[in-house]
Amino acid sequence: MPRMWQNTSGTITSVAPLPTDNRPLGSAVLDGIDLDIELGGTNYYDVLAKTLSSYSSKGKKVYISAAPQCPYPDAHLGQALSTGIFDYVWVQFYNNPPCQYQSGDITRLTNSWYTWTSKVKATKIFMGLPASTGAAGSGYIPPSTLTGQVLPMAKKSSKYGGIMLWSRYFDVQNMYSAQVKSFVANLSDDGDANDTTATA
Repeated sequence: MPRMWQNTSGTITSVAPLPTDNRPLGSAVLDGIDLDIELGGTNYYDVLAKTLSSYSSKGKKVYISAAPQCPYPDAHLGQALSTGIFDYVWVQFYNNPPCQYQSGDITRLTNSWYTWTSKVKATKIFMGLPASTGAAGSGYIPPSTLTGQVLPMAKKSSKYGGIMLWSRYFDVQNMYSAQVKSFVANLSDDGDANDTTATA
C-alpha cells in the first residue's frame, strides 16, 4: 500500500496504527485522490491510479480524478487516463490557446471537448475554466457566452459533469459561479441537480 494512501485514508495495514504525526490531515480521511500533474516526469501515474483504484474492492469506494491540460493527450496524464478507471476528469480549458475559447470563437474549445468526451473513458468530464480574466493568462469565457453557446454544446455529451472553476478566490471576486450555476446543472426527472459547479 502506498504510504501516501496509508497516511491519508482510513485503511491502515500495519500491525500497529501509524502515529498521528505521520498523517498530514490528522484524523480526516480521504475517499479518493486527484492527480493534477503539470511538471516533472510522466511515468507510473497509470500504476498509481490502478493501485489506488484497487482499494475500492476492500469495502469502500476510492474515487480517482485528474485535472489534465486540454491538449490531447495530456503530456503527463495521458497514459494514466487511458486506463479507463477515472471517475472524474477536470480538463483545464485555459492557458492553452489551441484548445480553448478565444475572443468570441468556441470552435477550438468545441473540438477539444468532443475529443476528450469521445476518447477518455471516465464517468464524468468537467469543463475547467478560469473564474475571471485575472485567474488565467487566457481562456476566460464571459458568463453569457458560457450559458448561451458553450454549455448547450457541452451538454450534448452523456459524460458532461459540470464545470470546474479556477479558483475560488477569483470566483468570489467575479461572482462567476453565481451567474452561471442555474445553467450548469441538469435537472433529473426527480428534480435533483445531477451536475455541478466546483471551484478549486
